[in-house]
Amino acid sequence: MEQIILGAHLLVALAIIGLILLQQGKGAEMGASFGAGGSQTLFGSGGGGSVLTKVTACLVALFFATSFGLAVLINQKSALVDDLDLAIPAAVEVKPAAVDAELPVLDTASPAVTGSKGDDLPSLD
Repeated sequence: MEQIILGAHLLVALAIIGLILLQQGKGAEMGASFGAGGSQTLFGSGGGGSVLTKVTACLVALFFATSFGLAVLINQKSALVDDLDLAIPAAVEVKPAAVDAELPVLDTASPAVTGSKGDDLPSLD
């Protein structure tokens, strides 16, 4: 089902692109209003804007519907199947350690320093 909707979605997208490229801009109608070749156009002197615009609007609505359908299908598919088909364990509650328990403590005494600081430095000849 998903592949069919995806194929229809692709075909509708390509049809929308083709119809938009066929339509003329607003400035192109200015010459037709003065009679410049208006009788030799494919859709007559009125132009084909209304027909192409209606078909484009219908295809855009169909494109929205296929987009929404694909989103719903993908959401249902991802909700049912885990990424690796592993069971997710329930949350485990961690209890704090008892206050009376003996905790390890680091020695705070500094190590004994032997010799002077000059002994570690190399001498220059």
